[in-house]
Amino acid sequence: MSLSLHSALPGQNVTLTPLHLRKAKLMFFYVRYPSSVLLKNYFCDVHFNKNNTAQLVKWFSNFREFYYIQMEKYARQSIAEGLSADQVEVTTESELYKILNLHYNRNNQIETTLREFFRAIAVGKDREQSWKKPIYKVIARLDDIVPEYFKSQDWMEQLSD
Repeated sequence: MSLSLHSALPGQNVTLTPLHLRKAKLMFFYVRYPSSVLLKNYFCDVHFNKNNTAQLVKWFSNFREFYYIQMEKYARQSIAEGLSADQVEVTTESELYKILNLHYNRNNQIETTLREFFRAIAVGKDREQSWKKPIYKVIARLDDIVPEYFKSQDWMEQLSD
């Protein structure tokens, strides 16, 4: 029996599942702009095609958009409250933490991102067309290496250990 280049191998999914979405959300805090090679390495149970690759890339785009919208919102709110950048703090009790934790189920670099948005808005950078680009570059430098256990088929079980 020969497989065509478009056939999924045994144990591979062509359709992305809610578990794939959860995995992608968790991976987002390690890498915000994953390459297709990285995605293929960490979603080894997926037989990639044009559609599911586009869907996975779209998920990461949506995660970034949601994350950065929250950062901008809370930076503006902090400025309106008269806080300085050094006074901006994200605790486990803060609304921002709860929203992001609920959405992504993991905390990493939230306070740093909020401060970057705060500083940019405070000095009026938000009036410029591409004001968020330098923030994205700072945040991208904070990316971590995605843990190897994300490559495993039973990655969810390993997270709970």
